[in-house]
Amino acid sequence: MSVTQQQVLEALKRVRSPRGVALPDAGVLSPITANDGKVFFSINVEASEARAWEDARAQAEAAVRAIPGVTMAMIALTAERKAGSAPPPPRQGGVQPASAHRPHQHQHPSDSPMSKQAAIPGIAAVIAVASGKGGVGKSTTAINLALGLRDLGLKVGLLDADIYGPSVPRLTGLHEKPQLTPEKKMIPLSRFGLSIMSIGFLVDEDSPMIWRGPMVMSAINQMLRDVAWGTLDVLVVDMPPGTGDAQLTLAQNVPLKGAVIVSTPQDLSLIDARRGLAMFRKVNVPVLGIIENMSYFQCPECGTRSDIFGHGGARHEAERLGVPFLGEIPLHMDIRSTSDAGNPLVESEPAGPHAAIYRSIASAVREQLKDTIAAA
Repeated sequence: MSVTQQQVLEALKRVRSPRGVALPDAGVLSPITANDGKVFFSINVEASEARAWEDARAQAEAAVRAIPGVTMAMIALTAERKAGSAPPPPRQGGVQPASAHRPHQHQHPSDSPMSKQAAIPGIAAVIAVASGKGGVGKSTTAINLALGLRDLGLKVGLLDADIYGPSVPRLTGLHEKPQLTPEKKMIPLSRFGLSIMSIGFLVDEDSPMIWRGPMVMSAINQMLRDVAWGTLDVLVVDMPPGTGDAQLTLAQNVPLKGAVIVSTPQDLSLIDARRGLAMFRKVNVPVLGIIENMSYFQCPECGTRSDIFGHGGARHEAERLGVPFLGEIPLHMDIRSTSDAGNPLVESEPAGPHAAIYRSIASAVREQLKDTIAAA
């Protein structure tokens, strides 16, 4: 059943702003995207009004989800103010700023973003695979790490949180849409013995993800909380590159048991990896270690080794920063070709030397998580 923008607007008329105005008439809605049962939009308010509007955002999401044919609703609250700007003047014929009719609430230490962390039921450990920049093979590393953990006897899930460039559909060869439970939770897709979820399963591969930060944060939260993950020992989260909204959202909402940093040996990549490592430390997430990807190239014809991006930079960085060095992964055609074919190397060539490297890295990660997994 196709859902239209007009149906969404009709449903939102039953939702009231903090001052009692119907939401479509409050002048705060972004353009509404309704496609194939998925609805996306944001509610744009001043930062000082955010608390007062959160109930309206939740009610709007519930109203949209109740529309027949809606399989997913993602409603973000955009709350920001330009530096040095004054509160906006009253809207003519619209809703007054919420700060005008709600008492000012002072921030309490317990209101810290990190105080909102909540474990995901059934999941013993959530770990992030991150990089300071793109193009270092992070997603390929994430899925092969997940498969390596699977080979060690763990129940493993993989969440593709790279909203702007989801790679997991291509890496797994999965293109189905997730089904829903009676409670309207998404059922993760299954392949290679992994429970898998990606924003790429919900949008077309060629569709541009032109989303502002709050939409990204809302999407990640929904893929964490509104998915029927079941019981897992480890959920591996493939993060987008950088140190932005996605990383902070994950760290603030879920008690991460650790982060794995992926880098190439070259100085430019290491500079960005250093920033990523520092960010996780700043939000008190343990760094499980650094992986040097594309560490070297060994010619399949003559056996000559070439250090295309330099060599040993990640190992030296790990030693300098006092974090574990998890291993070196070579630049090899088999890793690239199996990934492109949707049949990652640890699955397609389990007895090969490169699969052994991924399993060795997975073993080092599992060793650091053993107390958490054993206690679950």
